[in-house]
Amino acid sequence: MTITHDILGQTVTMPVDVRDGSNATVIFDVDLEAARALAPAGFEVIENAPGRAQFALALIDYKDNDLGAYLEVGTILFVRPEGGGEDGTFITHLPVTEQFTCAAGNQIWGFPKSVEQIEVTNTETTTRWVLTMDGELVVDVTLPRGGTDEMPPMALSAYTLIDGRPHVTAFTQGGSGSGMFFGGEVSLTLGSHPIAKELASLGLSPDSVVLSTWTERMQARFDEPTPL
Repeated sequence: MTITHDILGQTVTMPVDVRDGSNATVIFDVDLEAARALAPAGFEVIENAPGRAQFALALIDYKDNDLGAYLEVGTILFVRPEGGGEDGTFITHLPVTEQFTCAAGNQIWGFPKSVEQIEVTNTETTTRWVLTMDGELVVDVTLPRGGTDEMPPMALSAYTLIDGRPHVTAFTQGGSGSGMFFGGEVSLTLGSHPIAKELASLGLSPDSVVLSTWTERMQARFDEPTPL
């Protein structure tokens, strides 16, 4: 049975495919209790060391995607359902640059997308992302770009709330031209916007960076969400 959604007068057929995009991720070591304060009811934050958790900043340039071409910045917790279940992600904020993907993300999966200003500047070796919301800086981050690794499609789980009910979306992500970077190669400035203050509450700084990754040519597939 084919599942479709009507989004702003256009038909989206599931699953949604990303055929090409560039993806950068920064993983931070954060305080567990601070991360728990951002988690939704019904989920527990994964504790990766005593009193510590990890938090991700995902920066994606979608170039060829069923939902169009757009930029996206995701702020991401690593969680599992209370009482047991697969480890997965929960996105706390998901600014994008286009209205159609915003509507689709909200309606289909319950992703917390909003249309915001995102500026990207790439050099041969770095990528800089500046997110502005309501005229205020949220985050200005620069990280390494480049790599030659191949990343086979990996099966992952994303948790969301749709009308207050928890759902899980199975998705795959892989690609080529990938690299992984350790050490102090990430610069980060947080602004004055409330979301910037939320990120600051986690202790995000260049010193809390565990690693960063870059994938030059990413592919992904997002399935229909399933209620828990």
